[in-house]
Order: sequence, then C-alpha cells, then structure tokens
Amino acid sequence: MASEVASLALVSAAVAAAMAYARLAASRLGPGLPRLAALLPVLLLLPILPFTFSSIHLRTISAFFLVWLCGFKLLLLAAGHGPLHPSLPAVRFAACAALPVNVRDRAQTSRSLPAGFLLSYAAKAALFAALVSLRGLRARMPAYAVVAFDGAHVYLMLELFLASAAAFARTLLGAELKPQFDRPYLASSLRDFWGRRWNLMVPGALRPSVYRPVRARLGYSAGVLATFLVSGLMHEVMFYYITLEAGTGEVTAFFVLHGACVVAERRWVRRGSAWRPPRAAATAATLAFVTGTASWLFFAPVIRSGLDKAIVAECEGILALLEAAVRRLAARLVWNWS
Repeated sequence: MASEVASLALVSAAVAAAMAYARLAASRLGPGLPRLAALLPVLLLLPILPFTFSSIHLRTISAFFLVWLCGFKLLLLAAGHGPLHPSLPAVRFAACAALPVNVRDRAQTSRSLPAGFLLSYAAKAALFAALVSLRGLRARMPAYAVVAFDGAHVYLMLELFLASAAAFARTLLGAELKPQFDRPYLASSLRDFWGRRWNLMVPGALRPSVYRPVRARLGYSAGVLATFLVSGLMHEVMFYYITLEAGTGEVTAFFVLHGACVVAERRWVRRGSAWRPPRAAATAATLAFVTGTASWLFFAPVIRSGLDKAIVAECEGILALLEAAVRRLAARLVWNWS
C-alpha cells in the first residue's frame, strides 16, 4: 500500500510537470506540426507512467486517464481544438488534461455536493461491496450470468472511482466531472447505449478526433466504423495494461462488430419502417446483445488469463482496508465520547 502511495505521488508530480510544459509549448507555438512536435515528448511519456503501479486497478485507471483521454486531448490541442487551451490557468489546464473534467467558474459551481449525489453513490457503493462479497458464487453461475456480473462490477467500479474524482474536482478546482454513465441499463438501442449512456468520456474524445473528420470526408457510415475501430484498438491498449500480454484482436472485433450494427441500425430506422418494438423489448434486446457479444469477445482475454480472480482479490483487499479504517474511526469516536 505504501509503495502505491509513493507511486501515486511520483506519477502526479510527473503529470503536473508534463502538463505545465505542454501548456507552455502550446502558448508559444501555433496549431500544427511544430506544436505537435513540441508535445511529442509528453505523448511518449504518458504511456510509461501507468507501469509505475503494481495494482491492476491503479494501472488501468491511470492508463485510461493518461494514455487515452489525455493523449487524445493533447492531439486535439496540437490541432488547435479544445477542450485544452493555453489560456487556461495552470492548475485547471492540468486537471482538464489529466482528469475527465468540465472546467467551470467557481461562481457557477457549488462547493457542496447535492444530497441526491451522495445517496445515489452510497447505494452504488453498497451494491459494489455486495457484489465483491458474493464473488465466490461466480464459478457456479451460467456463462451469461457471469458476464452480467462482471459488467456490473466494471460499471460500479468506474462510477465509484469517478464519483470520488468528481467530489475532488468540484471542491478543490471549481470544475465538474463529465458524467461517465447515464443509466446504460435503460438503453433502447446500440446507438443509445454507446453514444448517450455508456462511458461518455470516450465518445467525447472520439467524436472530434475521429468521427467528425472521417464523416466530413467519407460519410456517416465510415465515420462510425472508424470511430469503433479506433475505440477497439484503444481498448486493446487498455487490456494490455490489465493483462501485460499482447492483444488478441478479440476486443477490437467486439467494437467493429458493434460499429457495423450501429450503422445497420441507423439504416433500418432511416428506411422509415412503421414497426418499432416496445421500449421494454428494445431495451432487453439491446442489453442481451451487448452481454452476449461481450461474453464472446470482450471479457475473454481477462478471463483466459485468470486476471479476473486477481482483480477480485484486489477489490476484496480494498474493502478490507476500508472496513478496518471505519472500525478504527468508530473506536476513536467512542473513546472520545466516553
């Protein structure tokens, strides 16, 4: 645990220095190749930093923030596009680059967290703890239940981690975290699931960097397919940080398949067919397709490597540490009151 805290401090210092340099370089150079060349050392440094962590969770989350989101933001900065701009104050520039945050003025952002936010994430934390405690039943579940179980684990883990970052950003930076999810279990189509409900920071990064340029030149279908292809390749990179093994192409195939289905779905809608399934049926079919294809392609590399068990063990260790901390705090409060 102490080594991970030291690693976190080291990575934070390195990112702060790198973002200060990136801001300075962008302020001195206009958009184009010279700015890209100046940012290249930062783009080469970012993929190295996650390897500082031995924890699978910290390594993967830091790779997602630094290699994918921050990397794409810096590429957009090199081309003269937002959300980064050298006119931002240094702290906000670094936060916007390294974290998935919307920069807002303090006057527009309340420092207190709404009650609904706290209640929602308290319930999600309790559900996540229950899932971790029930992992022993996973081996006896049918395949479709296993992937649903793992999907819920990923969803809740990301929600809780990013909620913590949201509280930090709101309180200290006057910035607000971009919503990561919008009730994906209510998606009524694949377009709805991927474009408006699941992992919303990824579409936010891919739309300006991949989808819009490709669509402007080659049309909607090519833009969608290129976006899902790039997403698949970046997920292969993220999976490398999890497994530390070369990708198999299964995750890329998963996203290319879904991209093709999104294109087909839109064509079906544009044909003006009078028949539409009821929303409940459409939601069930969407979730069944996502779950089935994820079981076939998305989770396969992690399960095959056996790292799903290591991930669970890490979660159990984190929960044990939190439980011990709560007990110590409760004991101290009782001692002070007695």
